Amino acid sequence: MPGLGEGAPVLLLAAHGSRDVRFAATARRVAVAATTALPGVRVELAYLDLNEPLLPDALDALTGDVTVVPLLFGDGYHSKTDLPEILDRAAARNPRLRPHQTPVIGVHSPVPALIDRLAEAGLRAPSTRDGVLMYAVGSSDAGSDASVRARGRELSRALGVPVETVFATRLGPDGAAVREAVARLRGAGASRIAASPLFLSAGLLTERVERVLDDVAPGSLVAGPIAAHPGLISAITELYRAAVPVPVA
Repeated sequence: MPGLGEGAPVLLLAAHGSRDVRFAATARRVAVAATTALPGVRVELAYLDLNEPLLPDALDALTGDVTVVPLLFGDGYHSKTDLPEILDRAAARNPRLRPHQTPVIGVHSPVPALIDRLAEAGLRAPSTRDGVLMYAVGSSDAGSDASVRARGRELSRALGVPVETVFATRLGPDGAAVREAVARLRGAGASRIAASPLFLSAGLLTERVERVLDDVAPGSLVAGPIAAHPGLISAITELYRAAVPVPVA
């Protein structure tokens, strides 16, 4: 980053990656916002897959202590297995590199950000006729999926309306998971459906859910992804500062 010396502390944001160009553009906006929130810290961005720079390449260009914050909402395979293996291999290649992985950003509740995005879409004063469909990436890790469902319950309590959670990678034939979730919301009294993506960026997976929703509940409110919401940037800074307790300029 221009203006920072080689000895500047390093925060490496680790995003998943996507073939959809919107994902990388959103991740870059998050990195810019994190740079503003952490003056004196060199903020870098890399990807686990599909976008460049890939994490191994980014790590090979760094030395010293590097704090790696996973831009992931679920604590599953990527955060528990994939990323630690990448960091271990990078450290083995370069003994001067000391990478430290923080928890995923999802350990800090995304619910305030979800509520703000829903309000922007028009759900400013939820009523008994509203129901929310929250959707996220599914995981092979049962604990990760359970934590996402817990966020759905938290969102329901905060809004005072029913919330159904589905996983975009496991929608079933003809989007059965979305259709069944909408049916449950209607059974609970909802006549208006609002869609709440627990995603960093819009992309192929969010559109997969929304196409089914357009068919089963046309005219539904559709919130934007979390993106560079101040709550997400706060989660990044808190994870970084917890890992690097020495004050930075």
